[in-house]
Amino acid sequence: MDIDHYNVLGLPSGEEGANLTQKEITKAYREKARDLHPDKRKDDPNAHENFIKLKSSYEILVDEKARKLFDDLLRVKREQQRRFAQQDSKRRKMMSDLEDRERASFAPDPAMKAKEEEERIARKLKEEIARIRAMQANKGASMGTGSGQEKVGREGNSGVGGHVGVDKERVLKVSWEKIGEGYTAEKLRELFSRFGEVEDIVVNSSKKKGSALVVMATKHAVDSATGSVSGNLDNPLLVVPLKPSVAEFPAPKKEEQSDRLSNLVGAGYQAFEDAVLNKLTKAAEKQQK
Repeated sequence: MDIDHYNVLGLPSGEEGANLTQKEITKAYREKARDLHPDKRKDDPNAHENFIKLKSSYEILVDEKARKLFDDLLRVKREQQRRFAQQDSKRRKMMSDLEDRERASFAPDPAMKAKEEEERIARKLKEEIARIRAMQANKGASMGTGSGQEKVGREGNSGVGGHVGVDKERVLKVSWEKIGEGYTAEKLRELFSRFGEVEDIVVNSSKKKGSALVVMATKHAVDSATGSVSGNLDNPLLVVPLKPSVAEFPAPKKEEQSDRLSNLVGAGYQAFEDAVLNKLTKAAEKQQK
């Protein structure tokens, strides 16, 4: 891993970072988030990317399993650096000759063993990051239940891009808390149009939560917008694909997640999605005629 998640949050790394409390990590994240939020850095073209990077590092450090794996990875790298620093040129030559003889006699290679250990921990950390993302995707599926739909008028070839039927891989789920002024269809169109053409938006409102389905013109635009649109700092958007990629968001096993998600998934949201997609399909069919 080339990213030091402690440094991203402005925290000390190494053994000192491993001893930080979750409260200290959260405090550092909030201070950084206020400073790096895109609304405060409108002239910085990398503002959104830096904010998403900050959020990703925070999610890893507050997850107990992911943080332990990351600390182990840093420890292995520090030990490896200390070993190389202690070896002078003569000793390195001796070590190289010894390792050649060991390899010739099929003896275990210490450097290779350390490398394999580093790769093993890196793989485990990658799995934990994928698990965190999958949990976020499942949370997104639970939000947005309720009634009251707001539609944006279709413009030109909007709706389904001139094809009969809606390609679910071009649809994004967007959800947010009903705090302050919230998000209108026009505001969502402005945010998502940065990543490509927006064909249609359907907003679903309830008293406590807001949600929407955003139809993008291409799958590439969906990939670009996923994890990039942060919205307002006091009321961030949760953006997930309607049909997430299996490789990018591996679904957790049902038996392990059912109890944790039983109170999160809204029974009415699937019906809302089906109704909206049905309406978009019929609109596309009329345009074909």
